[in-house]
Amino acid sequence: MAEDSKYPNSERGGGWKILVALVLFGLFLYIWGQSVDEGPGNERVISYTEFQEQLEAGNISSITLKGQEVTGEFKSPVQAGAPGPEEGAPGPAAGFTTYLPAFQGPEILGEFEKQGISVSVEPDEGRSPVWQFVLLLLPWVLIIGIWVLIIRRVQQSQGGGQPGLFNFGLSKAKLYNMRKPSVTFMNVAGLENAKTELQDTVEFLKNPARFTSIGAKVPKGILLIGPPGTGKTLLARATAGEAGVPFFSISASEFVEMFVGVGASRVRDMFKKAKETRPSIIFIDEIDSVGRVRGAGLGGGHDEREQTLNQLLSEMDGFEPHEEIIVIAATNRPDVLDPALLRPGRFDRHIVIDRPGWKDRKSILEVHARNKRMAPEVDFERIAKGTPGMTGADLENLVNEAALEAVKKGKERIEMRDFEEARDRVIMGSKREESFSEDEKRITAYHEAGHALVSWELPHTDPIHKVSIIPRGMALGATQFLPEEDRHYYPKSYLINRLCVALAGRAAEKLVFMDVSSGANDDLKNATALAEKMVAQWGMSDKVGPINFGRGEEHPFIGRDISVQKRYSESMAWLMDKEIRNLIIEAEKKADELLFRGRKTLEELAAALLKDESLDKEDVEEIIRRTKGVEPLRKISN
Repeated sequence: MAEDSKYPNSERGGGWKILVALVLFGLFLYIWGQSVDEGPGNERVISYTEFQEQLEAGNISSITLKGQEVTGEFKSPVQAGAPGPEEGAPGPAAGFTTYLPAFQGPEILGEFEKQGISVSVEPDEGRSPVWQFVLLLLPWVLIIGIWVLIIRRVQQSQGGGQPGLFNFGLSKAKLYNMRKPSVTFMNVAGLENAKTELQDTVEFLKNPARFTSIGAKVPKGILLIGPPGTGKTLLARATAGEAGVPFFSISASEFVEMFVGVGASRVRDMFKKAKETRPSIIFIDEIDSVGRVRGAGLGGGHDEREQTLNQLLSEMDGFEPHEEIIVIAATNRPDVLDPALLRPGRFDRHIVIDRPGWKDRKSILEVHARNKRMAPEVDFERIAKGTPGMTGADLENLVNEAALEAVKKGKERIEMRDFEEARDRVIMGSKREESFSEDEKRITAYHEAGHALVSWELPHTDPIHKVSIIPRGMALGATQFLPEEDRHYYPKSYLINRLCVALAGRAAEKLVFMDVSSGANDDLKNATALAEKMVAQWGMSDKVGPINFGRGEEHPFIGRDISVQKRYSESMAWLMDKEIRNLIIEAEKKADELLFRGRKTLEELAAALLKDESLDKEDVEEIIRRTKGVEPLRKISN
């Protein structure tokens, strides 16, 4: 459970109160400046017409000119203005103020001289000193108020912390009390190897004397490496729960601020708090946010991120051998981390958390299904084998989508068909309710039937799970293949047959319609990428040889180089291009031959798709068996 805040919710609106108070104070200054600027005296502001009338009547004794403003005195007091609905008549005025129009020329000065009026001229200095002070002060009052408000809002958005103007450097790490753990290794399905690796850490935090008595040193830093959603954060919390120690959790991005030095200050404060509550665990999620290679790319060497990284390195070096503090960090990009982070003495132990196998997936599904009402026929083993490559987060989403599907259909329990629909939605997207022409449906049906038939005919291919021409996501149709077991190696024979299956949809269109369409765009892209890896990375071309040129690898910008330098000549690039093309051309020819020999089966599969829109594995095999007149051969799998 997170540590409770020391400040009530009512104080979170204090920033707005400060701003309102400052605005009211500025308004007071404005009104006060206006009142002071008017000054005392028995004067009236008169219109220019009244001024002309008094001038013609010779009732003006003296005048002072200040720009367009005219002030003066009457020879005889004048009853100026009219009484309001609730006021008495104002008294007579001895002085006046008016303003000359912009078109008024110098001839009015001749009129003043003709009547013997005393004329004084003063420079136009604008407002009074008090009013100038108000105008100078008011913007600064508003700027300071808005700045204070922004700072308070930033602090609240980043998890609270102590309110105040000078608390930027305090750590934003959340403290979880693991004395009464809510998550332990029992709550983590699968990941047996990772849990075994972390057991030493748990034992050290529980009984450090057992290790120090013989001089053993437990790693100070543990780096969890794995794809997103594989359970790195959950595993770190479970480690703290097993050890029963305080658990500080923070995302690395929360260290970096727009103010220089704030990140380093927060690192120092976080380690200070951890030392005060030791033994404890510090968990830094997405450490690549601050742990990237220093002085690389276009970032320079003195930015806030690198200062934060330097402070983190310094703090990890500052551990005493007897300090029971373990730093656990998680990342899915270990290739971009600074080497100084990965050396022994900092993150000593690297634990790789890969995507779960089907047995682990079954355990994860059972964990997420504990609080859900399942029908008796739900087979978690079958679901687990049908979800290769899914992470723990994907499986949690799959179970939730199945529950939502059951609710929409008004069921009281989650059935196997709900899981099938949920898997289709997760993998391919939701159904698209769009109208397509009959020609488009026929093209899609033959395209998907081609994939299915060639896959069935070839050995060393993944079994068919479902063929559909129901539009989902960005695709108008799909042929799903589910491997019988998780693959870690890909033989050349398997990859070549996979190229044939990918190009079979386009081959079926060409055979039936004597034309090709843009529907094979994704198939061609995948086939080209696979052939490029076979030639340039996996050494599966006799002419190119067993050399890895790095071509075809994914190279996101990792801060080292703006562009990736080629490690091969132009002649070698030309040779690789020819070998890639040859692989694809040969695969397409093989698909053409298989479809030509099985034209009748292709027609039957397409007709069934046009009628039912979706065929399961059993439906596909029944059509193939009926059209060929023989029992389907047992597929050979690796």
